[in-house]
Amino acid sequence: MSRADTPEDLNAVIRQHSELLAAQLHSQRESLFPPDASKTMRKFTSGEAAALLGVNDSYLRKLHLDGKGPSPEVSSGNRRHYSAEDIHNLRVLLEKTARKPGDYLPGRRAGDHLQIIGVMNFKGGSGKTTSSAHLAQRLALKGYRVLAIDLDPQASLTALHGVQPEFDLRDGGTLYDAIRYEDPVPIAEVIRKTYIPNLDLIPGNLELMEFEHETPRALSRGNAGLFFFRVKEALAQVDDRYDVVVIDCPPQLGFLTMSALSAATGVLVTIHPEMLDVMSMSQFLRMTADLMDVIADSGADMSHDWMRYLLTRYEPTDAPQNRIVAFLRTMYGDKVLNAPMLKSTAISDAGLTKQTLYEVERSAFTRTTYDRAIESLNAVNDEIAQLIQKTWGR
Repeated sequence: MSRADTPEDLNAVIRQHSELLAAQLHSQRESLFPPDASKTMRKFTSGEAAALLGVNDSYLRKLHLDGKGPSPEVSSGNRRHYSAEDIHNLRVLLEKTARKPGDYLPGRRAGDHLQIIGVMNFKGGSGKTTSSAHLAQRLALKGYRVLAIDLDPQASLTALHGVQPEFDLRDGGTLYDAIRYEDPVPIAEVIRKTYIPNLDLIPGNLELMEFEHETPRALSRGNAGLFFFRVKEALAQVDDRYDVVVIDCPPQLGFLTMSALSAATGVLVTIHPEMLDVMSMSQFLRMTADLMDVIADSGADMSHDWMRYLLTRYEPTDAPQNRIVAFLRTMYGDKVLNAPMLKSTAISDAGLTKQTLYEVERSAFTRTTYDRAIESLNAVNDEIAQLIQKTWGR
């Protein structure tokens, strides 16, 4: 028998490929971000900083000339660049003289409840993680205190924020540590600061699957309690530290997803407007409703502040997509966000270096490609921010 005909153990091949890929990804990360370096956020032009703050560029220049607030980095040509920390410090300064509270620091006030947004879909390629990452970063840059949670064992959200699950989380450090049935740790122990002010992260890795395996065993022994409250109870420990929590849910309807849904105050379902994806979503929604009925029968309050569908990877010139978009808007009305997330090579190109579009320089792309993509992302995320404000009665 020739070598090509020799049977191979599938598990051995898969493990070998897994380890080879992990090693290559680790090598790539070290070339981009050396071991003694940490991922950093780029500087923002004065125009970008002014847009984030909601003021005129000329006003920022006047503050700089008057010696008020942080001093920007001034490059050749007298161009000013602000770090994300500078922008946050300017928010704090401007809020002191704001015409009304929340103009520059739009987060919670007394009586406002924590907004927990579950981003979900179990169809691959729906843009779930991309949407979660850009939403969390945009809200943080706009002045909200944000906690991003990677509840997906595939951990793409984690990798986007400079943490490599296979190498950086060998001893745990995911939400599983805080929701496991035996000796859970305080959730504060698994929260990491990121390189963006106001944005913290709870990373994910394959360890999260332990919750899917342990819950049936705990239920059979009768000591699981109301398992679907475990995420909600963990988040209650840090309720006063954040305005918004963004949860990137797993791409399946398991115990983790049920726990996230029980904790969520808002639900964002990503939809790629293709017929196969819409057909898949039909089954997904039916199964979700059935599972939520079970949870509700067990005593959970499944009321939510809002639920919205987000159209992702949308191509306005694609006629079949437009027909599906019209079909969805006719069916669901204002449950579909007005702003779609456009398909863009800029977003996918940024992902090649494990970055979001908010992290890359505009000069890395053609101007029209970048502007089109960033305007789309901002429109989506700012519409969600408006939902949050409306929930708080503003």
